[in-house]
Amino acid sequence: MSDVLRLDRADDRVVATLDRPEVRNAIDQATVDALHALCGELETRPRILILRGAGGVFASGADIAQLRERRAVDARRGINSEAFRRIRRLPMPVIAAIDGYALGGGAELAYAADIRIGTPGMRIGNPETGLGIIAAAGATWRLPAIVGEARASELLLTGRILDGAEALAWGLVSSLHEPDELVGAAHAVADRIARHDPLATRHTKSALLAPADAHPAIEADLQAELFESPEKERRMTAFLERKHR
Repeated sequence: MSDVLRLDRADDRVVATLDRPEVRNAIDQATVDALHALCGELETRPRILILRGAGGVFASGADIAQLRERRAVDARRGINSEAFRRIRRLPMPVIAAIDGYALGGGAELAYAADIRIGTPGMRIGNPETGLGIIAAAGATWRLPAIVGEARASELLLTGRILDGAEALAWGLVSSLHEPDELVGAAHAVADRIARHDPLATRHTKSALLAPADAHPAIEADLQAELFESPEKERRMTAFLERKHR
């Protein structure tokens, strides 16, 4: 278990807690390395992932002390963006449970999740241009898909920070919960996912992530596999038996 990323594992899910409270869970190289290791585990044994932060903060951003020292060669390595890309493409759904600050790289980590829930006190946004850089770990292409181009442009160009009510109204999170209920709410979402066929869930995520020109062929291929699945037969038989009782 990493010192910066606490992992609680169950058969159907993993809860990963960013744990650098002294710097509001800023994402440093050790955190990136731990996220890569976690992705390797979940790519090998797919499970639902719940991402959260310790100490009432999701992630206040990238570690500025490290970021200040990075140069052009580091930018081209895509240090954070590669880790977040792997999180986005994990086989099973990723749920981000956001409390407190989710800024800069912390916001981009949240954007990589499939489902985001938050608290009224959350604060999310991308103030990178105020630091002389851009949001280069997914915000410029993931955020428009989440909230639309006009709202994404406003957030990224002005550095505006949204509170929980604004994030909910903009569709950036799907629900708000009190801080002491947030993790339970994330587990409730995971419970609903876990009741469904894991392969069907994985194939649904694959279709959602596919490029526009892959549709509708990708659905036909994925559905063809599921139509031959014993689990499809079992679940549909059970449904019909319940219906006729």
